[in-house]
Amino acid sequence: MKNLILLLISLLLLSACKENTEKKELITEKTADSIFLLDSKWQNQDGKELQLKDLKGKNLVVAMIFTSCQTACPLLIADMKKVASKIDPKKLKETSMVLITIDPENDTPEVLKKYAQERTMYGNPWIFLRTDMESTREFANVLAVKYKKITPIIFSHSNIISIFNKNGEMVSQEEGTVNAEAVAKTVNGL
Repeated sequence: MKNLILLLISLLLLSACKENTEKKELITEKTADSIFLLDSKWQNQDGKELQLKDLKGKNLVVAMIFTSCQTACPLLIADMKKVASKIDPKKLKETSMVLITIDPENDTPEVLKKYAQERTMYGNPWIFLRTDMESTREFANVLAVKYKKITPIIFSHSNIISIFNKNGEMVSQEEGTVNAEAVAKTVNGL
């Protein structure tokens, strides 16, 4: 009888260990899709160096732009501002509105800062980022944003707004003309 009890306890412990291991594997698998795993170095509009993992803990609404753009980017900027205005104020405190340049050669931190200030997008929740060309291309690929340099200051590019949860996992994307209500609803639901 004593051996039977020990056997049952051992089986219960093994089962609990297996369940715990499966949960850890699920968590690891889930966070494997996180943008926070990218180890590239970035600069914000104030010249501060950071990595994407430094943004962890906030929901992210992300678009890729370039400051000399006269066509699609002003529309993306207007969409991002509209989205920010529709996010619940409590949720907006938990959210960063991130604009990443596809033209890091020309969009220096000083240029990004001036651009942000001129559009009243300086300070929380707004973050403008730049990195090297290779890391920019890598991040664009993660977002499925396509871009091509047409002239030294003109790019053809996709218009996509992506939403990431606090763990850096993509939860939604809007392409083309953005439905600000839908994007804000998604962020409000995180």
